[in-house]
Amino acid sequence: MPLDFCHPEAPHEKLAMPNWFVSSLMMDRALDAVVRRVKNLDRKHDIPYLAGYSRDGKTIYIDRHMPPSFRYRGRDIDTDRFLMLHEEVEKTLIDQLNLHYLHAHQIATRAEQAAVRCAGIEWRAYDRFMQKYVKEIGDERLTKVPDDLDEKPYRDEHDTDLLARMNAAIDKNQVPKDIGKARLRQAADRLKDNIGQRRTTKGGRRRAEKK
Repeated sequence: MPLDFCHPEAPHEKLAMPNWFVSSLMMDRALDAVVRRVKNLDRKHDIPYLAGYSRDGKTIYIDRHMPPSFRYRGRDIDTDRFLMLHEEVEKTLIDQLNLHYLHAHQIATRAEQAAVRCAGIEWRAYDRFMQKYVKEIGDERLTKVPDDLDEKPYRDEHDTDLLARMNAAIDKNQVPKDIGKARLRQAADRLKDNIGQRRTTKGGRRRAEKK
């Protein structure tokens, strides 16, 4: 235990500074620690939804047209570190805990929001700036995508969204007559099984690798 950080025997005394400052300081240090763990940052490619990661998790990709900073109330804000935090948290939750992308994405977004706000930045202003540079799947600007980009987030999001829209159409009785509700329900069930099977197979393979 480093003696210059705390007292090993005497009780801790309350720091003579506001709690919000301590919280912001610790978040900033945690953010720096995560950023330092990034082995390789690549800004030479087109990346759907601004940022992503390689399949092996060794590279974080940020879209080549995304500015590395933005001006906020007279300050130049480095945005790369927030995106790296999001991608590192998300990838770790998917690979290590076998979370579904949408669940991992929600947790990663909350971490990103906390880091942004602790830096004294309004989330709305930050997000508004980010949305200007988002390239969605099918965007004609996606001409230089890395070969090892992990496609699972995009696949999971597409399949889950498609399943939700299929079930909504069934519930609202908006199924085209030439398809029929029973046929669409069957297709939705097959898609649901496929999503579940992909997750089960991945989890089983991971457990086998650990043995």
